[in-house]
Amino acid sequence: MSIDDKIKSLIAVGASITANCQPCLKHHEAKARENGADDEAISEAIGVGKAVRSGAASHMDKFISSICKCSASTCDSATANKGCC
Repeated sequence: MSIDDKIKSLIAVGASITANCQPCLKHHEAKARENGADDEAISEAIGVGKAVRSGAASHMDKFISSICKCSASTCDSATANKGCC
C-alpha cells in the first residue's frame, strides 16, 4: 500500500509546524491544495502538527528542569550556550 500525494502533502504540513518552519509550511500548504486537500483537511493537519509540537515542547521543558535548576523561561541564549543556567 502506498500513500497518495494528498496524504503526503498533509503529513508535510503537520511536520512543517512541528519543525517551526514557516517557509516549509507555506510551501507544503500550497502543495497540499494542488494535490486536492481542502480547507478542512489542511486545518486538521495543522491541528495535529500543533498538538505534536506542543507536546514535544512540554516534554522538553520538563527535561530541562530535570537536568538543571532553571526553568526554560529563565534561560537565555547566552547562558544556554554555556550549558545550564
